[in-house]
Parts: sequence; structure tokens; C-alpha cells
Amino acid sequence: MAVRIRLKRMGAKKRPFYRIIVADSRSPRDGRFIETLGYYDPLTNPATVKVDAEKYQKWVGNGAQPSDSVVGVLKRSGALEAQPESAPQAAQATPAPVAATPAPAAPAPEEAPEETQAGATEETQETAAAPAE
Repeated sequence: MAVRIRLKRMGAKKRPFYRIIVADSRSPRDGRFIETLGYYDPLTNPATVKVDAEKYQKWVGNGAQPSDSVVGVLKRSGALEAQPESAPQAAQATPAPVAATPAPAAPAPEEAPEETQAGATEETQETAAAPAE
């Protein structure tokens, strides 16, 4: 079951506000959901965003994918900005020393196809010239 963190539209006609929910990706936009994480009101100036950071981190840690809209809302509002960035940095800091080995084998394959292509081109020209004679 693919789980998404997305927006659920609520409110009256022309007066929207959104709940930030966790739902199965197959369920409809305003249909069944698993849990409510917070809300987003775009009509206030500035827009109001309230998200339970612990629940959000728990669901992202369990594999839930936030939608593009949710990511945009959270970035613009600044909510949860420090927490999602700090977790990937800590994860990247550990493997960096292990993966710091040089890889000199990469330039060699680039040189080999050039020689092969040049040789194939010469053979093709010789073959093309032979039937013409």
C-alpha cells in the first residue's frame, strides 16, 4: 500500500482551506484517510499552516511520500523546514568517509569507444571504396 501525505480540500465554495492528511494513494482526494497531520488556510494573510511535526516525521520515516503541494506549502511557510533537512544531513555524513575512494577506471572506457569508432569508420570507408572500384 503506497501512502501519501497530501491536501484534503474543505470549506465552502470559493472559500477553501485544506487539511494535511495521510492517505492511501488510491483513495480519492476528499475520501478516506488514515490520519490528520495539520491544516493549511491560504485565505489568511499570511497563509496559516499548522502541522504536528512528530506525526509528520513518523510518517515520512515509515515511507509516506509527501505530495508536491504539501512540500511547497511546508517550504513556503517554514514549518518543518529545519527538521527534514537535518535528518538527511546526518544520514549523508556517516557514509561520506566510507565512499571517499578514488575511481580512476572511469576515464579508460571513454577512450576505448573513440578508438573503436575511429577504426570502424576507416573500415567502413575502405569497404565502401572497394565496391566502387
